[in-house]
Amino acid sequence: MELGIGTPALLFSTVSLLMIAFTNRFMSMASLIRGLHEKFQQNPDESILKQIQNLRLRMKLIQNMQIIAIMSLILSVVCMFFIFLEMQMVSHWFFGTALVGMCAALMLSAWEITISTKALEVELSDMEDILAKKH
Repeated sequence: MELGIGTPALLFSTVSLLMIAFTNRFMSMASLIRGLHEKFQQNPDESILKQIQNLRLRMKLIQNMQIIAIMSLILSVVCMFFIFLEMQMVSHWFFGTALVGMCAALMLSAWEITISTKALEVELSDMEDILAKKH
């Protein structure tokens, strides 16, 4: 199979959209952490420790997602360079590695979403417990 210059170029738009999504998640989490920090400064509470651990893991996952997505983009550029030099076998390896990187970033994203959902479930159950005690 011969790779054309357009094939690895397809990853540019995909990775760009992923980076926007990852950055948005990072920004919303940064806002959440700042709010939690302010809340902790006003009322230090041990219950916040679990949230801190959760947020720390999510932050690391998002960082890794972004780094892997950037590496995928760089590998696509290198792949295009080798296509330009008519070195098909080498370009295949770089393109394959770029695809694996993009898959890894997506898997980390799914993991981070799962962690985020579990944290929201805890918040919802806390509210349900409070409402149940009132009735």
